[in-house]
Amino acid sequence: MGLPLHLPAHGRGRGLSPALQRLLRQRPGSWDLPELPEFGGPLIDSGAVAEAQRRCAHQLGAGAVWFGVNGASGLLQAALLALAPPGSRVLLPRNLHRSLLHACVLGQVRPLLYDLPFDPATGLWRPPSPAHLAAVLKAAGPVAALVLVSPSYQGQRSDLPALVALAHGHGLPVLVDQAHGLGEALAAGADLVVLSGQKAGGGLAQSAALLLQGQRVDPAAVARALLWLQTSSPSALLLASAEATLQELTSPGGRRRRRRAEQIGERLRRRCELAGLPLLASDDPLRLVLHTAALGINGLDADAWLLERGVIAELPEPGVLTFCLGLGPPVGVVWRLPRQLKRLRRALGGHPLPPFSPPPLPLVAEPELPIGEAWRAPAEAVPLAAAAGRIAAEPLCPYPPGIPLLVPGERIDPARAVWLQHQARLWPGQIADTVRVVAGSGADGSACADGFACADGFACADGSPRSGGA
Repeated sequence: MGLPLHLPAHGRGRGLSPALQRLLRQRPGSWDLPELPEFGGPLIDSGAVAEAQRRCAHQLGAGAVWFGVNGASGLLQAALLALAPPGSRVLLPRNLHRSLLHACVLGQVRPLLYDLPFDPATGLWRPPSPAHLAAVLKAAGPVAALVLVSPSYQGQRSDLPALVALAHGHGLPVLVDQAHGLGEALAAGADLVVLSGQKAGGGLAQSAALLLQGQRVDPAAVARALLWLQTSSPSALLLASAEATLQELTSPGGRRRRRRAEQIGERLRRRCELAGLPLLASDDPLRLVLHTAALGINGLDADAWLLERGVIAELPEPGVLTFCLGLGPPVGVVWRLPRQLKRLRRALGGHPLPPFSPPPLPLVAEPELPIGEAWRAPAEAVPLAAAAGRIAAEPLCPYPPGIPLLVPGERIDPARAVWLQHQARLWPGQIADTVRVVAGSGADGSACADGFACADGFACADGSPRSGGA
């Protein structure tokens, strides 16, 4: 019997919300309804959906809630478009989900990417400290909004109250990507929060929710952005899944079910630690992150070895392997997983891997070409070894989280080109040995698409600085 430890968090149905389970036991298709007057939809003021959204907003302490059927990705895009008018700049973390880049293209928004602390032992970005964010805000100059990601894919949380207060002190609204969280960003004061039904709750894939509070963001602007981006025929099943997920967060029964799953996660962690297996600290008891680099194993190799033995992890990376227990952890996981991990150590383990190199990035940087212009421009594929001086035409995102190592419009300086070549070796099969660049973008900075000279990767085409990058 296999050991599925991946998303969705309902664990192939074991942890589905009881309300959703009851719905799915009904005659197949009976729940597939259009926006009938008594049912309504996310942008209709009357009907069952509107009532459910108002009820969830009250239970969560939000000013408004919108259900989404295009996953957290679609709601992140709508939230960003509600915050940032065309031509404005927004501060986006380097560990952003690529859907926010898509929103920048659609809304003609200028992404100002800020670097994050880096852990050389694991190869992971760390959550920003208040001091780090203060330096970012000082370097950024005028921006329309700040985006934070917390918790990370590996379950590491930022000090959201301090970070949000810092941004508000600069007059900035804050959007928090909490696809892997439980809505705690709302209590921290965030203006917009995006939750995923499938990543941390008992809902189905593609169900999500967008939460608003306070006066910094106009609800009408959010509704308008949702109208632009969401389907006019939302799935009634996914809307019900979004409601069920939020109800699980606040109901006594939902809290009990989560606590039972967390207790299993805590027992699993103790058993792994007793076996001498190196684990990363995590703020989420339902995320177990094996530090494969400490065992001398690339996380992608560890994942391939475990897959052959029926253990399906959620996220392999060069230095770590993340397992998601979900709300219905597999039977026997507390002893079955440590046993397989000990076998992995015996089969592939060795001396710890050398430290990972941080990406050579400034503290803040705006792509040299507008992201939409670079993405639409005629492009050519060049070897990574020959990419220095060229402008990226596409994002470079190893599967699966969609976190880009390279953003369209960025000029690849020599240090970045070398780093990307090294990343290709660390991500075998996930990063090609070529990269698509804007055709005619010269290595000497003399052939930008608009004809102006650009000596570095972080300046405007007319030569004026685009960021206060360090």
